[in-house]
Amino acid sequence: MEPYTAAFLSTVALLLFATFLHHRRRPTTLRLPPGPKPWPIIGNLHLIGSLPHRSIHHLTQRYGPVLRLKFGSKNVVVFSSVETAKLVLNTMDTNFICRPKNAAGKHTTYNYTDITWSPYGPYWRQARKLCVIELFSAKRIDSFEYIRTEEMAALTAAVRRSSGEPVVLRNFLSTMSLNVISRMVLGRSYLGGAAVDGGDGRQRAVGGAEFKRMLDELFLLNGVFNVGDWIPWLGFMDLQGYVRRMKAVSRKFDGFLEGVLEEHERRRTAEGDGFAAADMVDVLLQLSGDPTLEVKLERDGVKGFAQDLLAGGTESSTMTIEWAITELLRNPEIFQKATEELDRVIGRDRWVKEKDMPDLPYIKAIAKEAMRLHPVAPLLTLRRTREDCKVAGYDIPEDTRVFVSTWTLGRDPELWDNPLEFCPQRFIENETDMKGTNFKFMPFGAGRRMCPGYSLGLKVIESSLANLLHGFNWKLPGQMTRHDIDMEEIFGLTTPKKNPLVTVPHPRLPLEMYPI
Repeated sequence: MEPYTAAFLSTVALLLFATFLHHRRRPTTLRLPPGPKPWPIIGNLHLIGSLPHRSIHHLTQRYGPVLRLKFGSKNVVVFSSVETAKLVLNTMDTNFICRPKNAAGKHTTYNYTDITWSPYGPYWRQARKLCVIELFSAKRIDSFEYIRTEEMAALTAAVRRSSGEPVVLRNFLSTMSLNVISRMVLGRSYLGGAAVDGGDGRQRAVGGAEFKRMLDELFLLNGVFNVGDWIPWLGFMDLQGYVRRMKAVSRKFDGFLEGVLEEHERRRTAEGDGFAAADMVDVLLQLSGDPTLEVKLERDGVKGFAQDLLAGGTESSTMTIEWAITELLRNPEIFQKATEELDRVIGRDRWVKEKDMPDLPYIKAIAKEAMRLHPVAPLLTLRRTREDCKVAGYDIPEDTRVFVSTWTLGRDPELWDNPLEFCPQRFIENETDMKGTNFKFMPFGAGRRMCPGYSLGLKVIESSLANLLHGFNWKLPGQMTRHDIDMEEIFGLTTPKKNPLVTVPHPRLPLEMYPI
């Protein structure tokens, strides 16, 4: 027998033996979760519409709280009960903690070096530790309270100047949120003009409106259902154009963040031994030079962290406050209860401070109810199983993509009375934790992958909502009634209103109370 023939046959024999062992290791018959029959090539993608969280919700109502789907060539399981969510996010967290590799992680987060998409391992564990200890410690968040107070004053002044006229509320909210987070993360507001790469390698300045559009695009593209992620052999075609858009927004952000880092490095050099970290980028740059870190924090990692902080800190608060005021305009009796609490606790001679929030349980309940009905992440960011496991009696194979549907949990009639009704009182009667320990209500996720900045997000959401309700009566424009309010949303990493809320503010407090 020729030597190369013998080698070929030996290789084939080894492959057959390995396949035999693999199939012996796995059960011959798996008890898989129920779900619709997949089509060839596309699987069940034809069942997913422009609002995937709603499409998946409808499927869970038919097939149950453990739903099996096939998206292209990828196995997908959706969990939508308290019991299964606790197993996935807590009890069996280590098996469901991975992120799958996808186009968004590759092209918009410096090849998975941010916090959201970085794979489970030493780098991610270090990133999480740095967030908890360095970036979002109670001491650091409290040290930036003056920024949040100043930007809240700027917001109320801007709204006061527009009183009596229809305004797009989201514009005011996004400006305030972005100013708060950019001052905390980057050291100053960049809404007056930010330097970005125009795609040709040259820097150009953009105004605040374009900077906001960059953030909106980033959030949208990190949540889209990109065909190439599910049918990899079609990825090179970029059928939906998402990858092209990801690369374009990534170039803009990289140009902007490079300018930010260079600005910080110049200040650090100029101040020499007297340098003290003034913002989160300063902290990240210091950490990047720390030889004791288990995994070196490279320059792309610093930019990935900063980008995550900017995007996450802006979108969640803007979206939640807009939905809350939208729901209040549809429910004037709840609006009245909120202002009665503010008048009783705060009075009409001062603004609400962050330390007042424990004394405003109804305002806090309104924020919670807005996050229940309109969750920031209706499908918690995609996960991937590390190995075969069993959940609720069903076999979940290794490398399965996993969603937890907070949208379905928030609408489960077994968990909530009249779940489609906006009723803040439910959170007064039954205090519900938001720190990821109550699995029927997880606005910031749960487990080790939950949002590390949730405490900062809550402060911004609650105090901003309280001051906007305390300082202004909000009316609908023209002859519009509460029944005319559009409640459509769009889907991305979050679910903001499709059409921004237009409303007319009128001052509630004495005019001398408003900043100029």
